[in-house]
Amino acid sequence: MKNYMVFDVGGSMIKFAVMTENGDFIEKGELPVSETEFTIFQESIVQTVLENKIKHQVAGIAFSCPGGVESETGIIGGSSALPFIHGPNFKEIFGTATNLPVELENDANCAALGEVWKGAAKTNENVLFTIIGTGIGGAVIKDRRIHKGANLHGGEIGYMVMQVVEEDGKPAFQTWSQLAATGALVKKVAKRKGIDPKELNGKKIFQAAEEGDTICLEEIDTFYLRLAQGIYNIQYVYDPEKIIIGGAISNREDLIEQIYKKLDILLESVMAAKVRPVIEQCQYKNDANLIGALYHYLQCQKAESVEA
Repeated sequence: MKNYMVFDVGGSMIKFAVMTENGDFIEKGELPVSETEFTIFQESIVQTVLENKIKHQVAGIAFSCPGGVESETGIIGGSSALPFIHGPNFKEIFGTATNLPVELENDANCAALGEVWKGAAKTNENVLFTIIGTGIGGAVIKDRRIHKGANLHGGEIGYMVMQVVEEDGKPAFQTWSQLAATGALVKKVAKRKGIDPKELNGKKIFQAAEEGDTICLEEIDTFYLRLAQGIYNIQYVYDPEKIIIGGAISNREDLIEQIYKKLDILLESVMAAKVRPVIEQCQYKNDANLIGALYHYLQCQKAESVEA
């Protein structure tokens, strides 16, 4: 059985693992991440790979990275909290330094692939994965593979325009992220209470609602309605077998139930609507990106061997 080195590059740390081809963890660890120096970033990763290459007979390297990842070329476009990772060719740099094949994919896409391989979508072909946090991100899974789109924007569901309001006599367009992300909930509650959003977070708002806070109860109710509205739109645009929700909010036991309540209201109102979306919470949390990055690596290597 082959083993692989897998890295999940985040804004404050790099999680790594040695994993088997079946997705089992042999060893886990973390590396500090330099915010400015690609050289330091490169050296720490190469050193970790070389230390484990012989020890665990590592056969390849998989990366989960933020930004517009061009998997085929090995270059990361777009922007992220780590500006220095955008531009260098990961396949060439890390492949040359370790003499191992390298594959990389966007972190949200990796999280989705982890669910496809081992989690909530392991028996499905076509699913939509959405991550609800400060903003809303997502990934489109078609035939168990990532659909990236012509401009690498496939799955950017947070950009959907959900509402139009008038500001200074002109139309202002509000996206799903602006209306239904946890970050949006925090901003709305803070505005109504006249406090700094930094004093709040999702956990505090839900706790206050449980204690009877009227403002929090009202904004949470609207929050669920906006989530249901976006999920309805996704269902009728893509018609996936499932819509899987990730992010910290997915840990709430009543999340799916509350979204369904709002969906049922919406479905009763829209006469043409006949499909009730299937919604599930993601199964993997902190390990999803690592598992998905390895699955992406295996998919790419299998495709290359077939083409050869």
